[in-house]
Parts: sequence; structure tokens; C-alpha cells
Amino acid sequence: MSEDAPELAVGADAFVDQGAGHAVAVVGAGALGATAAYDLARQGADVTLYERGTVANESSGRAAGVCYDAFAGPIDAEIASDAIERFRALSGDETFPFTECPYVWLAREGDDRRADAIRGQLERMQAQGVVALEMTGDELAERFPAVRADDVAVAGIAGGAGYTDPGQYTACLAAAATGAGATLETETPVSLETDPTRIVRDDGTTEAYDAVLVTAGAHTKRLLADAGISIALKPYRVQALVASGDHPEPMCYDATSGFYLRPHPEGLLAGNGTEEWEADPDEYDRAANDDFASDLLERVRHRLPDAAEIELERAWAGLCTATPDRDPLVGQLEEGLYVATGFQGHGFMRAPAIGQRIADQVLGGEGIDAFDPTRFDGDEEFDVVEGMGVTND
Repeated sequence: MSEDAPELAVGADAFVDQGAGHAVAVVGAGALGATAAYDLARQGADVTLYERGTVANESSGRAAGVCYDAFAGPIDAEIASDAIERFRALSGDETFPFTECPYVWLAREGDDRRADAIRGQLERMQAQGVVALEMTGDELAERFPAVRADDVAVAGIAGGAGYTDPGQYTACLAAAATGAGATLETETPVSLETDPTRIVRDDGTTEAYDAVLVTAGAHTKRLLADAGISIALKPYRVQALVASGDHPEPMCYDATSGFYLRPHPEGLLAGNGTEEWEADPDEYDRAANDDFASDLLERVRHRLPDAAEIELERAWAGLCTATPDRDPLVGQLEEGLYVATGFQGHGFMRAPAIGQRIADQVLGGEGIDAFDPTRFDGDEEFDVVEGMGVTND
């Protein structure tokens, strides 16, 4: 490692030579791409990380930084737990912050469908070994006095949770990747060709690789389409804000009202603002809608009635990616070509674990069968569904 690289390997990741002799390109230096590049490089692969802009320039830089392990499905619970543990292991004063903070999700009285869904989720989480507890409104109020709970029918609380700065995490992992031997090429738009697998720069020069991993978020669909490959993916727009105020804990998702919030150095961060239709990743509006902040802050003030003055500091929009079954596309598309996208708004929080798994698969390890990107033909018709919702599935 170089002298300036973060000391991520100490007590967290060992350096091995499993990838020696493998030349791998990673396209997209968001949280997932930076993590995968680091994991490939620390296993001895010859890695080049391409980014058409700057590190964390797109969705990762606009993410909320909410991280939790409260997933009911077996593979989701396993990945989320591994991600939280890795956030903890890699964070530190010289790397990036990770603040432990309970995560609460709730349904209001009268919202029987979501209340039943939360109860069902909690049963399945507990069966997977996830530390998650059911609470009544009174119990929630006693545990977290700052949260209004007199209208709450049921709440879940997960202790394996926290928050971080997504931009800092991504920059740290990109720096760690270069410290482990990877080459970072920012401000470098590329396209790709297959058979053989090659990266094509804007100036027409090409570079052949043993494998190419595309982690370009909302741009992944278009990048692959230009190479003649279709995937079942739709980018969609979400919105968030930072407001002044005083909210130390918990992180909270009000399923009935449809928003989340977490502590933030400037007060609190809140969001959702999901638009359930496909967005153009090159042309979407990066500013929040005119009525987004006022509407959301009204809901936040209802849930945090005793918080200090809550006033808007800034608001913005970013992109998430949807798939037909709401599970991501992670794995091999064809010989030498891999992809990781389609996380329904949960990509950043799972990046430490997914990045490690896809790096292992690129170097000959097993993939995640449930997330196999070839389970779809790529021409499926489907609706964009908000990723934070609770369901009985």
C-alpha cells in the first residue's frame, strides 16, 4: 500500500494473491465500484477503476447513508449483516465515520396492511437471527421520547444499524483501492465491447481485460445497451433534504407517511420523494421539486414534535434503480462481463458486502444465485416500485 492510502487492511482485510494474473476493469466509481475495486486489488488482481466524472459524483454522492440489517429474506439478511460488520471494521478516524444508531420503522393506527406487514417482517427477521424487536406505541415512546408515538400501531427496532457519509466512504475505498495497486481513471468516459471484452475510451483507444465489472448505477442499462446487451432495469428519481434541528436518535422510517429520517451533523437528514416512473440518467433534474421540502418537513415535524427549530438547509434529487422483482442484478452476464446494479435504494448500505462478493465471483468464486442478472431476458415490462415500502412478501 502507498503511504497515503487508508489503513483498511489492519484488522479488517488480509491481502492475498487469489487474483494474481487477472486484469479487471471496473466501470463506475461509486460506493459499490470502489469497494469491488479495492477487494479485487487486495486479492492481487490488476485493476483499473474507470469513472466518467469524479469519485462518488453520481448516486453515491447523493445517497442518504442509512445502513441497517433489518431484512427478512435469508440472503438479504446475511448480506446486510455482513455489510454492517464491514462498515464497523473499516471505519475509523483515518478512514470514514460510522455512527451506531438504532433503526425504527413503524405503521400508524388504522394502517392495518402495513402494520401486519411489519409484524410479519419481524417474525421472519428473528427467524434469520436478526436482532429486531416489536414495540407498541407506548413502548416506542418510552424508549425514544423524541419520537411521537401516540398514533403508532406497531414499530420494529433493529440494533444492527448506523449511518455514515456516503461520499467519504466512497472516496476512502477508492483511495484504498489505489493504495492496494489499482489504477483510478477519473474524468474518463468509456464504452465497452464484448468478444473479446474490451474498454473503449472516448479517443478510440481500447484496452482488453480478462473481465469487466459494470457498477455504473443508473447509467448501467445504457452502457450495456450500447454494447448490445439488454438488462431489466429502470432508473428512477428520489429526493432528500438536510434540515437544522436536534435529533440524536433513532433513525426512523414512517411506512404510513412514506419517509425516513436520520441524525446528521447539521441536524437531520430526511427523504424519500420517490417518483415511480423511469428517469433519464443523463437528463434528470438534480434539484428537488418545489413542494418537496415543505411537504416532507411537515411530516417530519409531526413525527418529532419536540425537536428544536427544524428549518430547511438544502434539498436535492438523485437516482435509484429498479428491477422487476425488486432484487438486484449481481453477477455474470456473459463470459468476462459482470454487473452489479438494481438495488431499489438499498445499494449503498449493502456496498461493503456486495462489493466483496462480486469481486470474489469475478475471480472464480460462486455468485449469488438469487441475484443472477440472467434470470431476466432484459425486455421485461414492469412498474417502478418505491424501494422503502414494507410488504408481506
